[in-house]
Amino acid sequence: MLLGILVVLCFIPTADVTENKILVAQSPLLTVANKNATLVCNYTYNGTGKEFRASLHKGTDSAVEVCFISWNTTKISSNSNKEFNCKGIHDKDKVIFNLWNMSANQTDIYFCKIEAMYPPPYVYNEKSNGTVIHVTETPMQIQEPQSAIPLWSMVAVTGVLAFYSMLVTAAFINYWQKSRKNLHHQSDYMNMTPRHPPYQKNKGYPSYAPTRDYTAYRSWQP
Repeated sequence: MLLGILVVLCFIPTADVTENKILVAQSPLLTVANKNATLVCNYTYNGTGKEFRASLHKGTDSAVEVCFISWNTTKISSNSNKEFNCKGIHDKDKVIFNLWNMSANQTDIYFCKIEAMYPPPYVYNEKSNGTVIHVTETPMQIQEPQSAIPLWSMVAVTGVLAFYSMLVTAAFINYWQKSRKNLHHQSDYMNMTPRHPPYQKNKGYPSYAPTRDYTAYRSWQP
């Protein structure tokens, strides 16, 4: 009887204390104000894998793979979804996902997935609590249109135009004063010689002699 019990115990499978397991830890919330985010996925692995793959997934059902990175002892490769700007970096026991130019409609919960690809057995982590990435909209700043001409250029041009206007005004005033002086000078030397009426031409009077008025003499005749 005792021998039979020992035979049965020999066939009971023992628990594998070296079971391959991957555990992932993420921060619960990440607020993005400048459109750039850095999500760190810390993980622990007690297996003997040589080739790994880490990926970032968006949504509660992890339906969208944002980007991934894979590595082994000799090379590293990565790729990103065309709708995202994402790059993964492996650093010892963590994977860092850098995202940039994010928009508000990309606010969602993101999950890290770590896989041990080779050698067998294939192992991946259980789904973590994820990280909510909240992308805030940057308020639009309305800037006043700047003049294409610098302020100092406008001041210089205004000064030149003002100086030119003063020169033109001074030249005009000088010309007007000279014209007025010449007109006054000509009036001082006008010909003062009396002229006879047109109907007294060719009567023998010199052009400078005044015309006599005979009407006054006729008034004394009887």
